[in-house]
Amino acid sequence: MENATTNSSCEEEQKQDEHASAPQTQEAGGWRSVYYIIGNESFEKLASMSLISNLTMYLLTRYNLSAIFVVNVVQIWNGSSNVASIIGAFISDTYLGRFRTLLFGSIASLLGILIMTLTAGIHQLRPANCTNRPHCQWPQPWQLGILFFALAMLSVGAGGIRPCNIAFGADQFDTKTEKGRAQLESFFNWWYFTFTIALVIALTGVVYIQTNVSWTLGFAIPTLCLAFSIAIFLIGRHTYIRKKPQGSVFSDMAKVITAACRKCKLKTSDRTRYYDPAPSELDHNNVSLVRTDRFKFLEKAAIISDPSELNQQLKPQVEELKCLLGILPVWVTGICCFIVMDQQNTFGVLQVIQTNRSIGKHFKVPPGWMNLVSMVALSIWIYIYECIYIRVTKKINKKATRLSMSLRIRIGILLSILCMLVAAIVEQKRRDSALRAKSFASPMSFAVLLPQFALSGLNEAFAAVSIMEFFTTEMPESMRTVAGAVFFLSLSVANYLGSLIVNIVHKATSHGGRNSWLGGHDLNDNKLDYYYYLIAALGVLNFFYFNFFASHFLSKKPSNDTKKVQPKNSILNQQNEEPPQEKVFDITIDPR
Repeated sequence: MENATTNSSCEEEQKQDEHASAPQTQEAGGWRSVYYIIGNESFEKLASMSLISNLTMYLLTRYNLSAIFVVNVVQIWNGSSNVASIIGAFISDTYLGRFRTLLFGSIASLLGILIMTLTAGIHQLRPANCTNRPHCQWPQPWQLGILFFALAMLSVGAGGIRPCNIAFGADQFDTKTEKGRAQLESFFNWWYFTFTIALVIALTGVVYIQTNVSWTLGFAIPTLCLAFSIAIFLIGRHTYIRKKPQGSVFSDMAKVITAACRKCKLKTSDRTRYYDPAPSELDHNNVSLVRTDRFKFLEKAAIISDPSELNQQLKPQVEELKCLLGILPVWVTGICCFIVMDQQNTFGVLQVIQTNRSIGKHFKVPPGWMNLVSMVALSIWIYIYECIYIRVTKKINKKATRLSMSLRIRIGILLSILCMLVAAIVEQKRRDSALRAKSFASPMSFAVLLPQFALSGLNEAFAAVSIMEFFTTEMPESMRTVAGAVFFLSLSVANYLGSLIVNIVHKATSHGGRNSWLGGHDLNDNKLDYYYYLIAALGVLNFFYFNFFASHFLSKKPSNDTKKVQPKNSILNQQNEEPPQEKVFDITIDPR
């Protein structure tokens, strides 16, 4: 009886998945499904960002850690959360699919934030509170172990959520139609806009409660929000288009690299070309990649060096790898922009702690609130761009005119440089005023730090949104999960690289017993402004790199071909397409 029930439920679930994946079912998908997905993302981000925004403060005040140790923990944790996206993308594409990966990732995040709530509520799980810094009790190894386990579970959850959320939302639109492509383009901005508004509304209260009322209550609220986000996601489960896992492209790419290396000495001719896949070999989106003339060294992987290879079902794996390699130059540009964003979550918060945070006689601004400035700036720009600029240009030109992706990224890079220059100038004035007053906190108001946080948010609005859009639209639909993973991998590399730069600068500038630019418990003894100038110099190099190299890899126009994806520089763009039944190969027999 049990087996019959199990088989029945499995068959029913399979039917639901097939029904959700069927192309003729037009009721599923669209904005109706995206509302649930964005709602889930909004509350998930509310939970995670309420922790991220105030994690620096929590580790400083409740775990008695030094400033440089806190910066390393936060950046390495952020980096691990983002690199976990690659594993999540592999599991999603190969085994679970995006819906289940999102669900299990949300559950892992819920477990992690629940443990963080316990560390705040049970005082035995952390060292005793300290009021006499820097002479404070250091946490026990087992206490740090519990903390790191909670952060690890949050990283596991992020690995399931981050690469799949954007891709799962994009799955709900039919990009083979003009309407679907327009909806997808707006989806990227509205995805950012909606959860940012939710964060602005909620984090003002959550962060205030964490800092001034109770850390336990402050962590319990995002725990409930995350549970609510899971509930919203499950409520909309019958409206989603759920595409089945088609296998990971990472395995296919590894095969291409191996084959290309093995056949590197083989010679090609003008008659060597890709096998034109039969309809059964197309992916689940009915999309096939055609041969392009970029990265030709990889094409040797498709040479048939043995007659037995004629029986293999050849897929456009080489072109998928070319698509991935084609976005790497822009990917590098994004890393440098994201390093600037990381500074405000760590050193920016430390600056706020050592300023006058008083408003009136009885109220002090929580340091975590400053991250809201970045989110407000991001939201204001997206609203102006989507609701005012595009509408005005549509009335004038009778067609919606959007800023080019290249221009938006350039503006983002310039804003990242300006952000670091402003932060350096403000830090110098803050430190000088604190030293004159001979006090830990500068008499300068926290308001002087608002411009650098706003510029960081605008950097994200221009650079991060554009780069995420580029990754998703440049790759075929079957690689959308990979696009999300690559985006968050760039954030991960930015975190790790930022941590590496911090440690190199700390060791290099503290040589010979000198005061380090970074480190210690008091910014007044450091030269944080010099560090900011160093990051600004990296931004200048990034600007020249993008202008003279990476910008050439941006597609000028999106493809309108609904059957074949033809990246730029495609050979078939320069000659007539041959009949599909003609499949020509050079069979090069390896003499070995």
